[in-house]
Formats: sequence, structure tokens, C-alpha cells
Amino acid sequence: MGIIYGSIKHTTSGRAKKKVQRRVKRVMRSVPVDSTEPYRRPTPEYPSGSDTVGVAARMESPRYTGTLVKGIGTMHKSNAVPIINEEEMKDIARMRR
Repeated sequence: MGIIYGSIKHTTSGRAKKKVQRRVKRVMRSVPVDSTEPYRRPTPEYPSGSDTVGVAARMESPRYTGTLVKGIGTMHKSNAVPIINEEEMKDIARMRR
């Protein structure tokens, strides 16, 4: 038997093959009608740890405390750049599109 190249949805003569419907058996679980709680799959419950207080200290927000950066300027399309000296400030102000 040789290898046949082509589609698996068509026969060798070119006609489309009939689609075979596969039946899927579905299992329905019954839930009591008079139950007030929703159905819940039986799984083991594990309690949370009790010693979760003080695991790690809260980190402070980073803040610039130096004197090198004089301010913040915008170059193009809201691109924020740090301004270190007055010469940079003039250069940024001269820039055009």
C-alpha cells in the first residue's frame, strides 16, 4: 500500500466524505432539589496559617533627595527628561519638530 496525498475530508475521486457524528455520553449529577446550598465537589479543606502578621516590613516609596536634577522637562510627545543644568533647559526649549 502506498502513501496517498491529499485531503482526509475528500475521497480520491474528489467528492466530499460524509461527516460522521460522534456521540458524547454526558453524565449528569443530581443535586437534591430541597438543598439550600449549591453543589460543591468534595475536596479536603486546608486551614490558613495563623502566624501571617509581620512577615515583611512595608517598603517606603522611593523619593529623590539629591540636588543634581533641577527639574523635569518634556521633549516630544510627553517624554519626560531630567534637567540637570540651565544649558540643558535651553537646549530642550529650542528643540522643534
